Amino acid sequence: MTKILFSAALAAAVLAPQAASAQAIPAAIVAVVDAQRIYAECNACRTAKTSLEAQVAAARSLQTSLGTSLQTEQNSLQTAVEALKGKQPDAALAARIKSFQTRQQSAQQQLGQRQESIQASQQYVLQQINTKLSPAIQQVMARRGANLVLDVNATVQAGPALDITNDVLAAVNASLTSLSTTAPVAAPTQSR
Repeated sequence: MTKILFSAALAAAVLAPQAASAQAIPAAIVAVVDAQRIYAECNACRTAKTSLEAQVAAARSLQTSLGTSLQTEQNSLQTAVEALKGKQPDAALAARIKSFQTRQQSAQQQLGQRQESIQASQQYVLQQINTKLSPAIQQVMARRGANLVLDVNATVQAGPALDITNDVLAAVNASLTSLSTTAPVAAPTQSR
């Protein structure tokens, strides 16, 4: 019986290191990348940012224009209603009020659609960048021998030798020459 126990113990001692080595994970070779810097500094990103800023400025201008027009009309209507001193408005004033409310709703819808369009365009730009960013990171990882890349903002501290941002930025600039700043129109979904 002791021979069997001894043999089992010997086999366990011999096999245990092999089983452990089969499950071993390679040592981490870590690099860091500043994705926010890439989003801000890639050549196509700068051009897209300028275009998106122009879209936002146009939306603000439209909002100001519509707001000024509506505010002027609202003030005129309010003065007319106050002059009635609690009486019901006549048909002409009631029609003006209804027309104003319709224009106000239309302006709100127009501004809302413009805002949604800008947000969709911003998301589309990010999607295009991310499509090129991931392969660029993988390319630099392979060239530099890293097997783990973390965003610099997810680290507490990292030495400058671990930063591969410049290499990734160069790879993104090489593969991403332009960005569309107009999101494609989504096809309407059909109900069955």
